[in-house]
Amino acid sequence: MKAFQFGSPKSLEQVTAYLAGADGDVRLMGGGTDLLGEIKEGTIQPDVVVDLKAVPGLAFIRRDADGLAIGACTAVADLAADPDVARDYRGLHEAAAVVASPQLRNMGTVGGNLCQRPRCWYFRDAATVCNKKGGSQCFAEQGRNKYHAVFGGGLCWSVYPSDLAPALIALESKVVVASPQGERTIPLAEFYAPPIVNVRKENILSRQDVVKEIRVPAPKKGDRGAYVKFMERGAWDFAVVSAAVKLTLAGNSISDVRIVCGGVAPVPWRLKAAEDALRGRTVSESAAAQAAARAAGDARPLAENGYKVDIFKAVVARAVLAAAKG
Repeated sequence: MKAFQFGSPKSLEQVTAYLAGADGDVRLMGGGTDLLGEIKEGTIQPDVVVDLKAVPGLAFIRRDADGLAIGACTAVADLAADPDVARDYRGLHEAAAVVASPQLRNMGTVGGNLCQRPRCWYFRDAATVCNKKGGSQCFAEQGRNKYHAVFGGGLCWSVYPSDLAPALIALESKVVVASPQGERTIPLAEFYAPPIVNVRKENILSRQDVVKEIRVPAPKKGDRGAYVKFMERGAWDFAVVSAAVKLTLAGNSISDVRIVCGGVAPVPWRLKAAEDALRGRTVSESAAAQAAARAAGDARPLAENGYKVDIFKAVVARAVLAAAKG
């Protein structure tokens, strides 16, 4: 492991000033559950690590007439345990409750979960220089690809591992980003960048940006939500396929719906074809299955991960029905 400097700023202003003036590879650390793994594996060799947990005012859950504000350094465990979140944002609560293990949920932060790196074994291997690390190929495309993408692949076939990102995108959340130039608010759906935009990164943050908070709109009458995660192990695992659903019911009919999947693409993957198939329809098992099958038509599985397509259809249908039940 390469030696690095450790910064412990005491305010957000100090963080952004630090980023503006720092030389070399600077990495921000929330809980460190992903970053320290990258450093130990040799995936990255930062010159400076900046501890965000030392910054006051970045860990909170607040409610107002506009909805919910979640500080970037809020522990995932605190989000999962919040009774108002469980009542008003069922899908988000379910997603937070199945992140990793209890120990990691206590350490890991909401911002860190949204900004974590892929778990592709080629990317995580220090000796393998893939597209994402400045190389000239994705080794998974013709290599071992059991857990890789079935949508949105090409330059990179890794999958985005966050549980919270699909749930928060389905809720039409926004992220507040601070930098030396000030703050800006971005729809979380626009926060992630597919490999064709920038194969080296998964989001649009610059080296001077820091996630400050996430804002979730207040629920409307008839809103329902659910999060379904299929894992290879029963617990403490990343999603093979996950689906977050937020739908609005008018009687038994679906007036609006958003479906976002994890574990199937290099970024959280929205299923607009499935949404179009469900909008205006009465909730039923056949409607959910037809919508999932329609979305699966765009899948491009690799040699070892075709099984994911069937799991994808089952998980999406199950999440739609679970959301409708409330």
